[in-house]
Amino acid sequence: MKMATTSWVGFMLLATLSITGHMAEGLGVNWGTQAAQNLNPGVVAQLLRDNKINKVKLFDSDAWTVNFFKGMDIEVMLGIPNNQLSSLARDYDKAKDWVKNHVAKHLYNGGVNIKYVAVGNEPFLKAYNGLYQNPDFPIEFAFFDGGATPVEDDGITYTNMLDANLDTLVWALKKAGAPKVRITIGEIGWPTDGHTQANVKMAKRFYQGFLKKMAEKKGSPLYKDELEYYLFSLTDENQKSIAPGDFERHWGIYRYDGQPKYPIDFTGKGNDRMPVPAKNVPYMEQKWCVLNGDIKNLDKMPANMNFACSNGDCTALGPGCSCNGLDKQHRISYAFNNYFQINNQDVRACNFEGLAKISSQNVSTGQCFFPIALQDSGGWKLGMHAWAGVLSGVLALFVLLF
Repeated sequence: MKMATTSWVGFMLLATLSITGHMAEGLGVNWGTQAAQNLNPGVVAQLLRDNKINKVKLFDSDAWTVNFFKGMDIEVMLGIPNNQLSSLARDYDKAKDWVKNHVAKHLYNGGVNIKYVAVGNEPFLKAYNGLYQNPDFPIEFAFFDGGATPVEDDGITYTNMLDANLDTLVWALKKAGAPKVRITIGEIGWPTDGHTQANVKMAKRFYQGFLKKMAEKKGSPLYKDELEYYLFSLTDENQKSIAPGDFERHWGIYRYDGQPKYPIDFTGKGNDRMPVPAKNVPYMEQKWCVLNGDIKNLDKMPANMNFACSNGDCTALGPGCSCNGLDKQHRISYAFNNYFQINNQDVRACNFEGLAKISSQNVSTGQCFFPIALQDSGGWKLGMHAWAGVLSGVLALFVLLF
């Protein structure tokens, strides 16, 4: 297998594949929680059930969160963060204690249906900056509707990047002497903001093709088995690192508050409709932090705008993004408001040396959404890290394909 593809599109697919000894049926989704405020796990559990999503991949093993899936017909995958892998690998007793304290305690009649444990997040990945955002990559090759120029490789024709990436792994496993292991797609999706090619239209198109392909249960040219997969991701995360790109905070099929962004048919049958939204979501007050129009001296504006964006989230303001078309006043208000909401509407977070004021008027315009903070879930802790991957029985092999 000679093929190798690198591009921003490939990074968006984020198809983390792993060896596993068992294949499960049903729709899976990742739920990451690197956000200033998160939905209550009970709200998320009900959201999954309402949309007939019966598998969820978490990125740690927080007991408070895991307990919300108790007695539910939802398979749960826990995660072990990378910073714990070394100590667990060195100390067998510590590894046993981890299983006892994070897995076994939930396994009882009426408990949590823990199916897998994800061992780390791309632990073997080396830096690939400069490779994944190749502007010359043929964008159509990321989709599944036949618009791409086919790629021939050793007598096999590839019409989409997923098949090519899957078969790259299949070939590597064969060369490593493990040709019959099963493969799970740990993460696959398309972001909706933070890049010129990250938008609702393209995300919808990608999922339509991918879910239709999964419904056909045909695998790839070299991998004929049905694939287990986890969509990435359930909700946006406005505290994720943007080192890979501003799109990192916009992978959600849902917004941060559990409101769907676009129609989708999770069954892959093409009957697209808006997913069921999250219910009983508690918002904070209907108020926003905006630029004080009475201020005439804006000499301090650049420094305050920079502060708001550095400590908040301005990824929607970039070229080609959802809020890029705002005028100067609304761009400033967007930055101020995001910082204000991330800080739970603290009045001290809407000052900016006198340049800002609190308003009861919703200043959302067109496709640019000015968020409102969620109320504290009660027991939620920020800093639950997003760790991607899939359990592979006792042995886990994680390969990020791009």
